[in-house]
Amino acid sequence: MSLTEVDWSLIPAPADDGRAAHLEGLSLPDVTLQATTGPAVTLANLRGLVVFYVYPMTGRPDRDLPDGWDQIPGARGCTPQSCAFRDHYAELREWGVTALFGISTQSRDYQMEAAARLHLPFPLLSDADQLLGKAMNLPGIEVEGVHLHKRLTIIVRDSVIAKTFYPVFPPDQDAATVIEWLRADAEERA
Repeated sequence: MSLTEVDWSLIPAPADDGRAAHLEGLSLPDVTLQATTGPAVTLANLRGLVVFYVYPMTGRPDRDLPDGWDQIPGARGCTPQSCAFRDHYAELREWGVTALFGISTQSRDYQMEAAARLHLPFPLLSDADQLLGKAMNLPGIEVEGVHLHKRLTIIVRDSVIAKTFYPVFPPDQDAATVIEWLRADAEERA
């Protein structure tokens, strides 16, 4: 089984603890995050249809995951989630997505390795200082003394959150779920 193939029946599914219920309708904060490509990104300046998928952490082939990682509900699946967004990137663009970003609390350097290894056609953003997490009160978890964001996906239209998916499970289906919502939203707006 590869890094992107996971038997999700063996992984505990996260429960909706209500910690993302406040996000829909909020404007993006004036927070600037370092990107794996190009300049830093100021979220409040983004316009158009933007998708953010927020994830705990991407594993690396040369490093062990934290002890018990697979048993933490919602922790496993960052690589399959990123690969799914990579594989559906063109279709997301066809549905009007002007920008796509992955966000974690990992450093920019750490994320640059993942973005290169996974051949991501979009940048990952580092919230290592938890500026976004604190500004938006994003749900998080502590693992081995490190704060990580819980997995959620946010669709933003002209700097206002239009839709939040939380919890996201299984993560490899997240991009397809976003496309399904975009399709339904386009039909509703037509």
